[in-house]
Amino acid sequence: MIEKLMPAGVASRDTVTDAAESTMFPEEAEHVAKAVDKRRREYATVRYCARQAFAELGIPPAPLLNGERGAPRWPDGVVGSMTHCAGYRAAVVALKADIHTLGIDAEPHGPLPEGVLGVISRDEEKVRLAELTAADGSVHWDRMLFCAKETVYKAWYPLTHRWLGFEEASITLAVDGTFEAELLVPGPVIAGEQVGGFTGRWIVGDGLVITAIAIPVG
Repeated sequence: MIEKLMPAGVASRDTVTDAAESTMFPEEAEHVAKAVDKRRREYATVRYCARQAFAELGIPPAPLLNGERGAPRWPDGVVGSMTHCAGYRAAVVALKADIHTLGIDAEPHGPLPEGVLGVISRDEEKVRLAELTAADGSVHWDRMLFCAKETVYKAWYPLTHRWLGFEEASITLAVDGTFEAELLVPGPVIAGEQVGGFTGRWIVGDGLVITAIAIPVG
């Protein structure tokens, strides 16, 4: 489903089955050698998806190791984002010449565990969630909010290399499949201008909620 949220210039791959661990580069396999089986399968499969997307753009396969704060280190001239949750793995990649930054996140389409909403949401966001639920109760808007906040961070970090707390962005979800993220701290500079927020898209289907941000060049 992830391709439905991506603009031109972005290659995407997703899967509901895991790739063999043998698809990892030796450096990747070493990084997760002591991890539990679930973690190794997730790690291998999202990187397999990313390299399939590389091929679409003519990018040679390369190891994708973790850098600062666990963010993947993409090849020079490449931007990307990866996500995994129960039963789903996905990756999106693009050339920096076409896309400034990418962020994706996928979550099971169900209510957040008890207590989580209070940790990740601002007061005005709770008000908006109540309004959305009244408008369309078929969507778990609390889970959507969490997913959108994760996506905002994934788009933010490669531009800033700074932490962004849940309380430092205010999300407005819309029933039309879009969302707006207002940054409440100084934003990144893109093309010489400081950015005050991001616009994203969302989709629900196959038991999943997926959110995405892509900022094209130009």
